[in-house]
Amino acid sequence: MKKTTTRKLVFSGLLIALGLVMPFLTGQIPSIGSRLLPMHIPVLLAGFICGGPLGLVVGFIVPLLRSVLFGMPPMFPTAVAMAFELAVYGLTTGLFYKLLPKKNIFIYVSLIVSMICGRIVWGIVSYIIYGFGETAFTWQMFSAGAVINAIPGIILQIVIVPVIVIALKRSKLLKDE
Repeated sequence: MKKTTTRKLVFSGLLIALGLVMPFLTGQIPSIGSRLLPMHIPVLLAGFICGGPLGLVVGFIVPLLRSVLFGMPPMFPTAVAMAFELAVYGLTTGLFYKLLPKKNIFIYVSLIVSMICGRIVWGIVSYIIYGFGETAFTWQMFSAGAVINAIPGIILQIVIVPVIVIALKRSKLLKDE
């Protein structure tokens, strides 16, 4: 196995562990966790650090494993919808980071576009899960869950993730490939 592959696998494991532990910073209080989105940060970093394919795996595993181990988020429908959302985050941050120029501004572009893609997928999966009729997933539920309630977490991600990626680049722990 190549050294870079081993390094990326180790980082993937570390980021899965962070994804499991970081929600404890919100005290397992769902109303705070759904606003600060602590599980999203390690997954977004996984895409940048490990690349799209491993970012996808990290993103899909974290909410499902966290649900099994700690009961939060609830497996159905929350963790299932989040698994698809976070998988898209990990995949797209890795792909955009790889494809776009290596200037710091494009870290922000990769992050924001990935966040939009992930939220759209979350909405689609939630719509499928909730079905039709009285329990149907509405536009109001989407806008509240994907945007309005998530504004503090979105701001936190836009501030923290690029700073960490830039610091990793400067320290030579993250190599532009």
